[in-house]
Amino acid sequence: MKINIDTIVKDNKELIREKSENVRLPLSDDDKETLMSLYHYVVDSTDPEKMKKENLRPAVGIAAIQVGIKKKMIAIVIKGEDDKIIYQYALANPRIVSHSVEEAYLANGEGCLSVESEHEGYIYRHRRIKVKAYDLLQDKEVIIKASDYLAIVFQHELDHFNGILFYDHINKENPFFVKKEAFRIE
Repeated sequence: MKINIDTIVKDNKELIREKSENVRLPLSDDDKETLMSLYHYVVDSTDPEKMKKENLRPAVGIAAIQVGIKKKMIAIVIKGEDDKIIYQYALANPRIVSHSVEEAYLANGEGCLSVESEHEGYIYRHRRIKVKAYDLLQDKEVIIKASDYLAIVFQHELDHFNGILFYDHINKENPFFVKKEAFRIE
């Protein structure tokens, strides 16, 4: 499956608001191919040469619903300042099993491959989470402890399973309302 910005389901399509279903394990060959395509999109989307050549938009995560597949699968790849991968996952059936009370938010807000228009404002999410899933890259069930930026990326992608987009969380009356107890991530 080839994914580029033209094949991403946008927020003007009803499909992006539909709920995703659990994936049967062990993964079928088709599900493995889909999950690896999601993973490769995220990896390639930050390579300037591939971005231009293959019509990609930069991403740190993507959910299967964003390519029209209503299954609980996501890929997350986060690179450090030296462009080396520091976190990488290709997950089936990820779910949050615990989370902190403390919240965090990104100072510059969030973005999404499925959202082309600007939606400014803060999105408050749990600062720390624990995620249980099957990781295709490791070929095993995993428990991931995520905090700060990684936790926010996970929650953003998992929201897609319920048809929720990041801007649904923005306070409509006061988009830049600051919760004093929330941790700000630059």
